[in-house]
Amino acid sequence: MNLKIHDFELPLKHPFTISRESYTVQPTVIVELEQNGLSGYGEATTNRYYDVSVDSLRHAGESVRTLLDGVSLFDTTPEQLWEHLKPTLNENPFALCAIDQAAHDLWGKLNGKPVFEMWGLSMEAAPASCFTIGIDSIATMVAKLQEMPGWPVYKIKLGTEHDVEIIRALRSETDAVFRVDANCGWTAAEAVENSIELKNLGVEFIEQPLKADDWDGHKTIFADSALPILADESCITECDVDRCVSYFHGVNIKLPKAGGLTPARRMIENARRQGMKVMVGCMTESTVGISAIAQLLPMLDYVDMDGAALLASDIASGVKVEKGICQFPSVPGTGVALLR
Repeated sequence: MNLKIHDFELPLKHPFTISRESYTVQPTVIVELEQNGLSGYGEATTNRYYDVSVDSLRHAGESVRTLLDGVSLFDTTPEQLWEHLKPTLNENPFALCAIDQAAHDLWGKLNGKPVFEMWGLSMEAAPASCFTIGIDSIATMVAKLQEMPGWPVYKIKLGTEHDVEIIRALRSETDAVFRVDANCGWTAAEAVENSIELKNLGVEFIEQPLKADDWDGHKTIFADSALPILADESCITECDVDRCVSYFHGVNIKLPKAGGLTPARRMIENARRQGMKVMVGCMTESTVGISAIAQLLPMLDYVDMDGAALLASDIASGVKVEKGICQFPSVPGTGVALLR
């Protein structure tokens, strides 16, 4: 396989703010793997919280270039390729994710089928995606919701002094399901207290209320919250799923943190065995990453794949999310093609 590495800046429609940061442009790296005249694509965005930069992603990609020489996806599965690259990319799961997504996309294209069909899955039953409203003034958050009407679920970023007031204002605009994500911005006491009010306002669950390593606090919330609690920052890699049992009611798996589709599928299966709900979430990313997530839909309870919907302009075609519902292109692999 031939490796190409591209980087882009993704402009957002609006500044996107969570409890710890705000940004208007999202840098991203696209990995392209070529074989037999076909190209597969995968994505990893930069992330300050996880110390991931364009330079670190490019360096990691270059470090495995020679390992890809002579590899054919007619003879090697994406899972086998992931195991082959994992020792070298162990410290950079975001880069491993981009290559793994690209390998799956190329694998499907070489075989003339969508990836989910290669896995034996059907899209007859798939959860709808939420649309995310970032932290802002209450009036601006209401305006953001009004700008994107008709989604069945909205995820609201919280972690302010006015969190319940925000949900009340948004509830007056829609009967849609709400989910909230505090991005580690609360205390245990705030989470338990807020859960009571939020349940009355039609919130379905709370995502990552406390800092990732506050296991004592998570234990308290697990016992006392009026709403289910899902892990995000506390569930990064495969070993974290077991750790989250009895601390969370479910896990939100992010492909870049996990290292790609290959480990994410194992995490989903393990969480199911443990009796936990399973969600896959996205970063603020292009259609490249969103199309990879879409292949997992039949395995999930919940999904957050609105990343491309937050962009002012996209860099790729592929799976599109229209008011929460995935529209799949009649293209094999993950369905991705670069537009520039």
